Amino acid sequence: MRGKQAAKRKISPDPKYQSTTVAKFINYLMKRGKKSIATKILYQSFDYLQEKTKKDPLETFQQAIKNAAPFIETRSRRVGGANYQIPTPTTEERRFILASRWIINAARQRKGKAMAEKLALEILEAAENQGNAIKKKEDVRRMAEANKAFAHFAKYH
Repeated sequence: MRGKQAAKRKISPDPKYQSTTVAKFINYLMKRGKKSIATKILYQSFDYLQEKTKKDPLETFQQAIKNAAPFIETRSRRVGGANYQIPTPTTEERRFILASRWIINAARQRKGKAMAEKLALEILEAAENQGNAIKKKEDVRRMAEANKAFAHFAKYH
């Protein structure tokens, strides 16, 4: 890696819930720089969650992220002409990124409803340990389990 590590940008909390995690999720949800649309979609899905569960949507959202976040993932590493999938523990930040990405992608792949509703349903399913985002987490965990034999290739500094 050349040069310096890019400095982490400070992200301001979202206006409605004063939460940086919600603000980050909005940024991941955003397409083509349309932040206002992404914000509207997330807030609508939170309203839908509120309506459906009669609980605080922020708590449901945090539970969904917690359930969908992987503790371990595999990383490719080239050793002696062969590529190995090496199981690596994930950092807190990376866990949030992956969980968010999986929930958003699972919501986008659903058919026939508005994005706000699809996202709300996916968040609800993830909070109950179901749905495609949880399936993806399990697949990643299984992959790491299967490649446990290559763990000794991991470079520890």
